[in-house]
Amino acid sequence: MATLQPAEATRRWVSLTSRLVITAVVLVAVVCVLIGTITTLAMRSSLMDRLDGDVRHLPTRVVALDTHNRGPGTLLALIPLSTSTPVDGGVLSDVPSQFRGLSDSATAALLGLPRDGQIHHVNIPGFGGYRATARTGHLVGSSDDVVMVTGLPTADVDSTIRNLIGWEALLTLLGVGVAAFVGAAVVRRQLQPLRDVAATAHAVAALPLASGAIEVTERVPGRLTDEATEVGQVGAALNTLIAHVESSLRARHRSEQQVRQFVADASHELRTPLTTIRGYTELAQRRPTDEQAVKTALAKVEEESGRMSAMVEDLLLLARLDSGRPLERAPVDLTQLLLEAVSDARVVAPGHHWRLAMPPDIDPETDEPIAVVGDRLRLHQVVSNLLTNARKYTPSGTTVTVTARPDGFVVHDNGPGFPPDLVEHAFERFTRGDQSRHRDGGAGLGLSLVRAIVSSHGGTVSLASRPGDTAITVVLPVSSVAT
Repeated sequence: MATLQPAEATRRWVSLTSRLVITAVVLVAVVCVLIGTITTLAMRSSLMDRLDGDVRHLPTRVVALDTHNRGPGTLLALIPLSTSTPVDGGVLSDVPSQFRGLSDSATAALLGLPRDGQIHHVNIPGFGGYRATARTGHLVGSSDDVVMVTGLPTADVDSTIRNLIGWEALLTLLGVGVAAFVGAAVVRRQLQPLRDVAATAHAVAALPLASGAIEVTERVPGRLTDEATEVGQVGAALNTLIAHVESSLRARHRSEQQVRQFVADASHELRTPLTTIRGYTELAQRRPTDEQAVKTALAKVEEESGRMSAMVEDLLLLARLDSGRPLERAPVDLTQLLLEAVSDARVVAPGHHWRLAMPPDIDPETDEPIAVVGDRLRLHQVVSNLLTNARKYTPSGTTVTVTARPDGFVVHDNGPGFPPDLVEHAFERFTRGDQSRHRDGGAGLGLSLVRAIVSSHGGTVSLASRPGDTAITVVLPVSSVAT
């Protein structure tokens, strides 16, 4: 199992509020440091320029040292290049016109200055940093070469810069503290809508969604669904997700109820023939010598077994269609298929009026037959189911008209029609048009098989029904090759 690195663990457990506040504080600190650094450098440069200007006003000729109007700390020194002559001058003390002598190391440091008359920085042992210039020349009345060094201390500039840095550090800390306090308050306030959205999500997650009828009433408030904002986008997306989950749960519950109803219907349908089979079997066992009774029992057993087999085959066909098993794809003569189905219906239900109509622009004697692409056996089952449905749920004397079309066919009858509340769900599985469950009512699989087979062929089926006018329209892919 992979372990988190310390940095990854820290990012994982730090909240979004903390990360935003930390980011804001770091930005404020960086900006303060940058401003302080630039200010310090600019101030130091300005003070050094001013100090260099004062150094330039010091004596520039090799003459006797002039201490008039020179402040304490001013460097005025004549350093002979000959070691036999003592150094004249030094650093002015607090007592006017008195010098503090230079040590050998201080003298050596001054002699190390470039003697170009330019201002340079030098650290004088015992006196600190100086801005100084050095020139070589001769004293009046002497032939000895001397170096005249003049300069001013940088102590005041350094002290000012240190004080400035201290104040900048203090103000930076105060700014960071204020930024942390104000940033935390502002970020919490700005993220409150996101917490409200999260609260809605938690409320939905706490609902019992495992079974039963589900009503998800929790929604993100409308004020948090404005998609012009990021939080609004999250809120709107969550509401869409909740609505989708709610509709899915309703569909699941409806499917569960349909399955329960189907189990009850199928149990009733199977119980009736099983009871009949058991009864006639017992009759044959009790009267084994009665040939007529045995024949009757065997005939009823065969009949009821056929009913059960038909129901099981319908269920298996639906399962195969659901699994996406391909059907045969070949041109099918739709005209012949409809003619055979209508002829069969006339024999089975002579009390109904069965008619086959062709499109007005097609002459069956001269034109090529209507051809569609599909599985002939399954398409025949579609037509048979529709005609059987019309026969079972319409009274004797009803006219059933099958109209062929170039892209399919229409089954129309002038019977009582579908109940209004059943029209929308007529093609759903396990839907029964007869709630009394009489034996001719079926298990509610006929129309669902029609839709499944037509859909597997890439076609569509639709229903329009009102008393005296019911039409089921089947549209199928048209074959490009005549049969």
